[in-house]
Amino acid sequence: MSPFPPSASSTAEAVKALMLGQDAFSQLLGLRVDEVGPGYCRLHFAVRPDMLNGFGALHGGVTFSAADTAFAFACNSHGRQSVGLSVTADYLEAGRVGDVLTVEAREVSLKHKIGVYQVRVTNQLGAELLLFKGTAYRTSHEILPKTS
Repeated sequence: MSPFPPSASSTAEAVKALMLGQDAFSQLLGLRVDEVGPGYCRLHFAVRPDMLNGFGALHGGVTFSAADTAFAFACNSHGRQSVGLSVTADYLEAGRVGDVLTVEAREVSLKHKIGVYQVRVTNQLGAELLLFKGTAYRTSHEILPKTS
């Protein structure tokens, strides 16, 4: 059972379905969304050989992209189109082939025009691979059509 109110959860789910259906890159990475709610997203993916850099470690761009996707789902979950203004990313450890990584985005602050999110990427052993902070600009554009 979701810890989020039903109407807020249904908005977040509808936005996720719309965004994911049009996001070929996230599909290419094999990202699987486990849960979304207001200001929240948790997803996971398995590290494949084609995701490695020249040293045999998970390419930082893959890790960043997965974090950016969770950030996008979390900041758009309220139903207003949001775009990233700035992000910082601290790489703490490298992923390896066969790792299953969990990416969890949480809203830290939500104001009328700005939202701040913290994203953590961990492996199946709980080791932190990436700490990501994103700031989003909240436009006035409603993502979902109004229902009468």
